[in-house]
Amino acid sequence: MTAGFIDPLLVDPTRLSILSLLSTARWAEFAFVRDTVGLSDSALSKQVTKLIDCHYVKVRRGYVGKRGRTWINLAPAGRTALESHVGTLQEIINQAREAGEQAQEADEAQASDAD
Repeated sequence: MTAGFIDPLLVDPTRLSILSLLSTARWAEFAFVRDTVGLSDSALSKQVTKLIDCHYVKVRRGYVGKRGRTWINLAPAGRTALESHVGTLQEIINQAREAGEQAQEADEAQASDAD
């Protein structure tokens, strides 16, 4: 059907949302990602760990004043994976639209032949 690649890791809507959000920022604070994606701290931490293991994100820890902070960044491999995954999904959508249009044209041609 398509020559693209559906990334099994990004089939999960949560991880896809995280990478999509990170694609718009250089570094995003953990709390911002958590709140935007709508996860608990532990759920986001588990997802980020999976993404780190695949080299899709990088994490930086530091302090703002005396408070510890964590920032997350989309790594080059993550950007490539996201772009490929989304591109493949777009190809699938376009192919389905074309097939639907062709089927509709065929139906219309059959209907006018029957008249």
